[in-house]
Amino acid sequence: MRGLLATLLIVLAGMAAAVEPDEILDDPLLEARAREISRDIRCVVCQNEPIDSSNAGVARDLRLLIRERLLAGDSDDAVRQYLVDRYGDYVLFKPPFKPATYALWLAPFGLLALGGVAAGMALRRRGGRGGAEALSAEDEARVAELVARYDGDANRKDI
Repeated sequence: MRGLLATLLIVLAGMAAAVEPDEILDDPLLEARAREISRDIRCVVCQNEPIDSSNAGVARDLRLLIRERLLAGDSDDAVRQYLVDRYGDYVLFKPPFKPATYALWLAPFGLLALGGVAAGMALRRRGGRGGAEALSAEDEARVAELVARYDGDANRKDI
């Protein structure tokens, strides 16, 4: 049990940050800013992983680039803008709402609406065919006869 717990802790620690010791800045304030920025930047190789926790080579390059820009005196927004200029809005986990990203922001709502329309059409189609129809007098007589025959057979002891 201890071995499993130790392994789990090591895996979680590795997932928390992939920043190598040689990447860490001497100034703790600049390092904190670099970490904050790199949590919001998408790894262009891993796609759904921030560069702060990615072990990909390009993620390391981006982490180093962020630290270089901060050491050069860039603001956090200037660093983000530099990365957007270089890689596009795709590199941001929270891209801005603008004409180029409307599809990205509105697609989930569009898919939800299409699903609702499809479900409504399916229910409407199903409701039209699934309704109970009234039996004719002849059918009712036949059902009554079958029920009586079944009840009579069920009461027999020799079956």
